[in-house]
Amino acid sequence: MENYSRAQVLEQPSVCPFTNLSADTPEVRVKDGSKIRNLLRFALSRMEADARRAEEEGEEEGSRGGPEEAAGRPLCRQIVFSASGKAVSKAITCAEIMKRRLKNLHQLTKLTYSKVLEVWEPLEAAAGLDSLTVNRNLPAIWILLSKEQLDSAQPGYQAPGRYDALWAQAAGKEEGGGATGQRAGQRRKRGGGGGRGKGSGRPVGRSREPGKGQT
Repeated sequence: MENYSRAQVLEQPSVCPFTNLSADTPEVRVKDGSKIRNLLRFALSRMEADARRAEEEGEEEGSRGGPEEAAGRPLCRQIVFSASGKAVSKAITCAEIMKRRLKNLHQLTKLTYSKVLEVWEPLEAAAGLDSLTVNRNLPAIWILLSKEQLDSAQPGYQAPGRYDALWAQAAGKEEGGGATGQRAGQRRKRGGGGGRGKGSGRPVGRSREPGKGQT
């Protein structure tokens, strides 16, 4: 493709795989250049009363207009995050932060593909090359977070996590590692005097005494 330049890119987003969603369920479309702070501000303002109050009081400066304008709307019971390509990891990060901020959230994840159409034109028209059309499939993800119970039999369902038990287990591992590190430090401390450093057993050099004939 060294003799071509990309002239046009058309993306056909995948269709939402979740059915029977209420009409007021917001969809947060995560892009590669989106800021997680702005995405979470909008999502939390739609599902959390405290975030809505902070938004209305102007504690955080939000963007005006467009889909991020959530003031005056009722709180939602569900929210959807969607992303494709490089933005998939960013959508997963937003969902994990939401689950830690709002407890007892049920999650349903679906993996799909979105089609991307690329048109490549030759760099030199006199070279006799034809334009090329390339079709690519990008991995896409759809994450549904709900305060209501979802169908646990569906693939991709995750029940609300017990974060207290998770952090307790992690803390126990850290304490065990700390004790091991302390014992190793004690061993190093006991054997620290055997090196080349200045120790108490090192002989002291002879003092210079005046020789014969010197005053």
